[in-house]
Amino acid sequence: MSNELFTTDTSQWTLAIHRVTATEAQVWVGTLFPTLKMPDLAKVVLTLPDGTERVQEIRRQDWQRPFRYVRQRFYALCTFDDLPPASACEVRFYRWVESVAGVMPPYWQDLRSGYFSTLPSGLPGPGEKPFVVGLGSCFFRNRDGGHAASAYKALYERGPLDVRPDVTFLTGDQVYLDIGFDSLSLVPSEIRQRIADDYAENWRALGSILNRGGTWMLPDDHEYWNDFPFYDSPLPTLLALKLDKVRNSWTKAAKDAVTNIQGTRPLEIFSLGDDLSFCLADLRSHRNKHGFISKTLFAQIRDWAAGLTCPGVLALPQPLIVERNPVERNLLSWPQQYGDLLKALASSGHDIILLSGDVHFGRIATVPLGDKGGSLIEVISSPLSNLTGLNGFATAEWKKKPAKFPDTSIQVPGLPAKTVQYDKTFGVSTRKGHPLSFVYPRTRTREHFMTVGFARNAAGKVVLTVNAWRARERGRNNLPVRDFRRQFSRVLR
Repeated sequence: MSNELFTTDTSQWTLAIHRVTATEAQVWVGTLFPTLKMPDLAKVVLTLPDGTERVQEIRRQDWQRPFRYVRQRFYALCTFDDLPPASACEVRFYRWVESVAGVMPPYWQDLRSGYFSTLPSGLPGPGEKPFVVGLGSCFFRNRDGGHAASAYKALYERGPLDVRPDVTFLTGDQVYLDIGFDSLSLVPSEIRQRIADDYAENWRALGSILNRGGTWMLPDDHEYWNDFPFYDSPLPTLLALKLDKVRNSWTKAAKDAVTNIQGTRPLEIFSLGDDLSFCLADLRSHRNKHGFISKTLFAQIRDWAAGLTCPGVLALPQPLIVERNPVERNLLSWPQQYGDLLKALASSGHDIILLSGDVHFGRIATVPLGDKGGSLIEVISSPLSNLTGLNGFATAEWKKKPAKFPDTSIQVPGLPAKTVQYDKTFGVSTRKGHPLSFVYPRTRTREHFMTVGFARNAAGKVVLTVNAWRARERGRNNLPVRDFRRQFSRVLR
């Protein structure tokens, strides 16, 4: 008897591939929905390019809870090591289903699958596929309809080789926990369940991104609440945060999710041989009135920047090329630490590629960084899916601002303000809204993600390429439509 007769909806199960290295991969499996039964036995099967299988069993005692004080929902984090570098792997998540006498034999039910490649030992050379980072941020599920994940899946599986993502950086607002009047609840258990439910639905909607390529995630304020950790916002949906009980329960549940579901670490650094170095920093979770990150973690970022012997890629939840914001805090709101960060980034003389989101527009900006020959190339990709309804007034379009960097409101010793270079070719296009629309009342940046490629040219120099992709428009071969008229390209220093 075929087990296909007993198939069930598996969309409430999740398989997400977290960070990968040249020899190791972390695979997150489980469910964020409250109604599924915890399996007594499950397994994750990894298949190598030569067909060899690695199996990790998950027994009942191995499951963990993503949220303290919430008994439903469970996950396991499986780590596979001793993998070959630059190798394409497949992973599948199964649970064991016991027999029902006379009705159904026992079998392994296939729940979810995923695909990734281990990191290469260095950047590819001329004629080879570049190493490509998929970049996105700001995902509001309401009107997405599966577009963002299906567009990413299409590019990952069938796109031209030079733009197919190898890994993914999601740089903030993967969820919006502070949208809607249910955020006014004063009951801690309701707060925890609301946060867990938001993650369950968003992780289902983002599934085809999360299970394709190693994924690094950075939280921004909406993983907590608007302008976290501060609670002086006049927004009516955030008034309950004035109460210690509400704020503490909300903070604990949100931090549980960032740690246990998104898998975020305060700081991560890795390199591709001697060709390219990456640093991903959570500048949201640990900020306070004194700085956007602790002194200890800041020292590690500074040391990374100062020690660069190749171009550096810095991923942050908020951009650096900004003006002062009188409404919400950005990194410039901490002028001392902001200035120290800029000086550190300029110290090596190598180019810095800043990957970020947050601002609900997409663009590329370049500016000289210090007097040692390096530049800052800032790539912003936001949003994957726009806010709607009353929240749809919170939209933005890219502008040629600030004109100077650092912004003229701040003086950074040794870093005179330089003119920022903007090119309208590399600003993501917009769509008009209508003030009477109940969905999109204002002009908004098109929903998109970007691909950021790195490779060595014949001279051994690192070449950067960037493309933007519309999440809700398909073109030839049912692939997402390019937004930039041409590819951004630059030889790095």
